[in-house]
Amino acid sequence: MTRMMRAYRQTRTGDYGELVEIPVPEPGPGQVRLKTAGAGLCQSDLILMRANPPFGPIPATIGHEATGWVDAIGPGVEGLREGDAYGMFFSWGCGRCMPCAKGEENLCAHPGTQRNFVVGWDGGLAEYFLADSPRHLVPLDDLDPVSAAPLMCAGMTAQHGVHRGLGALGPGKWAVVIGVGGVGHMAIQVLKALTPARVIACDVTEEKLEHAKALGADEAVLSGTGAAERIRSLTKGLGADVVLDVVGKDATLALGVSVLAQQGRLEVIGMSGGSTTITPMALPRDASVSLSYAGSIPELKAVIELARQGLVKPDILRIGFEEITDAYRMIEAGSLRGRAVVVPHT
Repeated sequence: MTRMMRAYRQTRTGDYGELVEIPVPEPGPGQVRLKTAGAGLCQSDLILMRANPPFGPIPATIGHEATGWVDAIGPGVEGLREGDAYGMFFSWGCGRCMPCAKGEENLCAHPGTQRNFVVGWDGGLAEYFLADSPRHLVPLDDLDPVSAAPLMCAGMTAQHGVHRGLGALGPGKWAVVIGVGGVGHMAIQVLKALTPARVIACDVTEEKLEHAKALGADEAVLSGTGAAERIRSLTKGLGADVVLDVVGKDATLALGVSVLAQQGRLEVIGMSGGSTTITPMALPRDASVSLSYAGSIPELKAVIELARQGLVKPDILRIGFEEITDAYRMIEAGSLRGRAVVVPHT
């Protein structure tokens, strides 16, 4: 008799997913099956579900931010033990090009030909999921795998954005984090763990700004009219040396550009479909704007180590399968604090 499991699947474009029952997957050669410990919900899940045409074949299981315990090992896989906890690196590459050789599979030279965890491959919002290769599994050791789930995307993405700006964040420097959500609340902690820079958090609600201060932000600024002037004032007119825009809307991109210091870096992390116009005189001297995409395997391992040391702690809301759609609505409304994590097995 075929074993069945619950999974949250995209069954059509332009809408939320559905909770259905599907067969438990069997690992093939080189593959590993994991019993899901936790699976985080991400803003980019909504982009995938709304894409028309879809990014990959549907129906498909959503969820690229997952941890689990090794449950079954396919032929040819060595060095893993059933019951050990791992996190899944989601931005798969070809494994053969120069970026992949350095662990930077998020920058694979052949991304259009590769499957990804959730694009062309079933994701982690299920009771079990498959890893295509053990090289994409990162050991969690003594970390709680449920609490560690947001590290697989939100934490890694924050680590990547901060890492790109590390050279600009010495003593006396300023960093601005726009958006204190799933990635933003992690970025504040990574900045405080890795740099001596002072951190300004910016968000649309006082509640999230209070959260930012509790996480270590030195200053908190309410978005909207006067936000740029307030940030300029806090930095004594110099502006921010690094801005992490974790939202990516028109207004946040414009704010990021407007508060950059000379030689400042605006790292665009959020993917909310915004745009801004850059002209030669719009930026301060030697300032730059760049896209910060996901993160590498070394960066995932680095943020896991920060969590192990107690320097980064995901703020999570544990939910069940039946609450997934409501949690996505909270993400859309901007009312979710931290990260929602689905816990299939209680």
